[in-house]
Amino acid sequence: MDNTNAIEKKYNIWIIILSLAIPLVVALLMVVKLKDFGFDVKPLTFLPPIYATINGITAVVLIVAVRAIKNGKQDLHEKLMKFAICLSVAFLGMYVAYHMTSESTAFGDMNHDGIADAMEKAKVGGIRYLYYFILLTHILLSVIIIPFVLLTYVRALSKSFVRHKKLARITYPMWLYVAVTGVIVYLMISPYYN
Repeated sequence: MDNTNAIEKKYNIWIIILSLAIPLVVALLMVVKLKDFGFDVKPLTFLPPIYATINGITAVVLIVAVRAIKNGKQDLHEKLMKFAICLSVAFLGMYVAYHMTSESTAFGDMNHDGIADAMEKAKVGGIRYLYYFILLTHILLSVIIIPFVLLTYVRALSKSFVRHKKLARITYPMWLYVAVTGVIVYLMISPYYN
């Protein structure tokens, strides 16, 4: 077994575990509230603009990283991609912390009572469907992107650059879409935060 295969094999089990565990844990923590376990915590309502900004920065970092590698700046590309992964981990931590301490916000909930009633939905109109389409595709791709990012990264670690580049062509647009739509989702829902 060559060194490339040994490195990839070493990380494959972790990629599988993380690719399954992260979405399951996030889904669980979205419905679990700390107050349900007797913790007296204040809602971390300051986090959404921060993690939306992190998504925006991630998008910029991804674009700059791709330009760097296209210009032959492999070291800069590597540092930027590591930074993008760190940003995504920071986003995930803040996102989960917010949802563990705060109630979900209903899109269109203009009176901030936690429910978008028929009149509020009518006022929002068709934008509601656009919001839910963007949100749904954002969530689905945020789950799908996890193994793609990890596999792409491991292929770079193992210096399997031809395979890395081939997979990165799929990973990059998905990751960029998740980062950009994260900002869009925040901008669309933010008027309805309580």
